[in-house]
Amino acid sequence: MRFEKDSKELKQTYVELLIEYGKKDERICIVEADLMRSAGTMPFSQVFPERTFDVGIAEANMMCVAAGLSYMGKIPFTQTFCVFASRRCLDQIEQSVAYAKQNVKMCGTDPGITTELNGGTHQAMDDLGIMRGIPGMTIFEPVDGAQMRKVFPQIVERYGPCYIRLFRQAPDRIFSDETEFELGKGVVLREGKDVSIFASGVEVSEALRAWEVLKAEGIDAEVINIHTLKPLDEELVIKSVSKTGCAVTAENGSILNGLGSAVSECLAENAPAPVRRIGVRDRLGEIGHLDELKKVMRMSGGDIAAAAKQVMERRIRA
Repeated sequence: MRFEKDSKELKQTYVELLIEYGKKDERICIVEADLMRSAGTMPFSQVFPERTFDVGIAEANMMCVAAGLSYMGKIPFTQTFCVFASRRCLDQIEQSVAYAKQNVKMCGTDPGITTELNGGTHQAMDDLGIMRGIPGMTIFEPVDGAQMRKVFPQIVERYGPCYIRLFRQAPDRIFSDETEFELGKGVVLREGKDVSIFASGVEVSEALRAWEVLKAEGIDAEVINIHTLKPLDEELVIKSVSKTGCAVTAENGSILNGLGSAVSECLAENAPAPVRRIGVRDRLGEIGHLDELKKVMRMSGGDIAAAAKQVMERRIRA
């Protein structure tokens, strides 16, 4: 299965939304850590120089500045690589943002293996687990520009800390511009009865490739995009797996404490069923192109299809 690419890089869509909603709401501002060119937010600084704050290579301070701006009634958006947005700022996010109940929106770019040639030091495999453990945090990972455009105003309107996990490049186009989305609610891409496949980010297109492989073998898979990891759409997870009796999760990051863990926890407490997790398996990253790294980490559509067939052998039927 081949997908068309979005006409714009996702970071371009993101900054266009910042500018669009910045014109409507003067509270919106950005706080940067010397990565405006990489994050693509330079156009916002050109339109709103008085609402742009670059603290330099000081990510922890960036979060404290953003928390202060929120305290003054602003809606600050911070930007840096996922690996810095999570690990380097954790204490400040926990204390100055979450504990203080501030309205800071944190954009982490280049999630998981999508850093490609920047290599293992810049590959955030554990950012979802870090952010997921912070009380009150919302976690959103858009699949493409259409989804980003529909959910962005909901992020602006929703008070409280939010982590946006942003693939910077042009993504595979999955959704039409007319598709509606709700923060915290998953999207059924393909209905099925044999196995549930929950996917996020760049793994959504791989899940759809797996669906095609399984369909050719007579297996009816249900494919669901979980774009909001927290709060998880538990109702949809339970409903799907209660029908299929088994599940596969596919995410661009560690299988520990991310989507796989969230789905497994939900099912263990509500509708026990076997689960196979596709993602980075307790290891550090490495240099490579995205397609190569998907093969190395066993995150391709073929890997998802193989996991689906394996988990079906242990599925639970009502």
